[in-house]
Parts: sequence; structure tokens; C-alpha cells
Amino acid sequence: MIRWFLRVALAMLTLHAFAAQAAAPAFHEGKGYTKLAVVQPVSPSGKIVVTEFFWYNCPHCAAFDPSLEAWIKQQPADVVVERVPVAFAPQFVAQQKLYYALKALGKVGALQGAIFTAIHQQHIPLMTEQQMANWLAGHGIPKTQFENAFNSFGVQLEAKRATQMVQDYQINGVPTLAVQGTYTLSPAMPETPDNDALLQAVDMLVAKVRAGGVH
Repeated sequence: MIRWFLRVALAMLTLHAFAAQAAAPAFHEGKGYTKLAVVQPVSPSGKIVVTEFFWYNCPHCAAFDPSLEAWIKQQPADVVVERVPVAFAPQFVAQQKLYYALKALGKVGALQGAIFTAIHQQHIPLMTEQQMANWLAGHGIPKTQFENAFNSFGVQLEAKRATQMVQDYQINGVPTLAVQGTYTLSPAMPETPDNDALLQAVDMLVAKVRAGGVH
């Protein structure tokens, strides 16, 4: 009797595995993700780095942010997420600096979602340093503190680095994700048209990197 139960249980697990495999989308290079011609360096070493390229004024980035935040909370210690704000035009450099100023102040986690809400749901313009300072003052960050961070040499360097990364990763739309400086993927691809599919593809690539499949 015990052997019979064990056989039934094994058969059920096997069927479940086959069903899960059949249900999972088949992602391949050129189908769900692309591979960069030149692999980019990532840090910290010894970690699997997932990079999100985003823009605060992008409605798709705003819609994706809650799903990304939930995904981040589920990741093991070997996965690190880096956000990179893009500036496809000079007038958006200020939003790059907004992100890095908040990062320097340790406030990204507390305010990232709130910024998307302010712009896309409350229709509050956050395009200039003054607009940002006024809004952040209402969220507990003194204007002088923010302005000092915003105009600091470190934040200016971070913004320039972000722009260089956009070029190196050949980013032409957002949101775009990169895995280990090797693969890029976005909702623009037919196989990843929604947040769930996009993050499933990221999961697959993270597992590929973890298994040593980057080459």
C-alpha cells in the first residue's frame, strides 16, 4: 500500500512538472530577450545584477513599478537590482539627478512609488529642481538638504554614468531590463507583452546566469 501511494505521488509530481513546463513561455535569444553584442561590466561581483532602465514621466514605467517592487522582495540574496534613470532629451537630466539625489539621501525606497503616483495620478509636474524641492519638502526632506544632494558632484557623476550606460546598453525605450550586463528585454517584444511575462523571462535569465549559462 505504501509503495502504491509513493508511485501515485511520484506520478502526480511528474505530471505537475510537465504541466508547468508546458505552461511556461519558451524564451530564446531573439524571442523574449536579446543578447548584447558587447557584455557590460556589472557590480557587485559575485551577484546576479538585474538593471532597470526607467523614466519617471513614462506611464509604462509607472505601471511596471509595483510589479517590479513585488518581484524584488521575492529575490534571494544573490540577486541585486540596479535602477538607471534615462534622459533621452536634455530636459530630463533633472529627473536623473532627482533619482540619484534620493539615492544619496537613502530615500529611494520610500519615495520611488510616490513619485510615479505624483506625476501620473496626481498630475504634479516634477521637471525642475524647484518643483522637486517643493514636492519633497512635503514628504519630509528639507529643501536645502535636497538641493545640496541634487547639485553635488557625486550626483552629477551618477547622471553622466547613467547616460553612458544607456548608450552602452543600446537602450531606446523604457522600461527595459538587463540581466548581468548580457541580456536585455522589454514589453516591446511580442513574447513579453505584459509585466508577468516580462518578469518570467527575467526569472529564466537569472536562473541561466546562476547555472553558469552566460557565454
